[in-house]
Amino acid sequence: MTECIFCKIINGDFNTEFVYENEYAVVFRDINPKADTHLLVVPRKHVESLNELDDEVLLGKLMMTVRDSAKAAGLKSYRTVINTGKEAGQEVFHMHIHILAGSIKL
Repeated sequence: MTECIFCKIINGDFNTEFVYENEYAVVFRDINPKADTHLLVVPRKHVESLNELDDEVLLGKLMMTVRDSAKAAGLKSYRTVINTGKEAGQEVFHMHIHILAGSIKL
């Protein structure tokens, strides 16, 4: 999907620094953080939202990526959030998982 901002980030169009990555996902800092640490886990495969994700293996790999990237960032405790749909606060329509730690400003 050429117009998707997350697809562009994954493709290297913005020189975004990945704090963690694997064959399934990239992880980078949210540009509008809602916590002291606010990371985004974004699958390399474009999927609009959790409602469209029908790949159980990918979903499992994404959750393992959450764990692994939080550990790599030195986080012992954190919150995960998946906004699904506009009404739930999803702003970028490429499924992603928020990792929030420290003081949270929701």
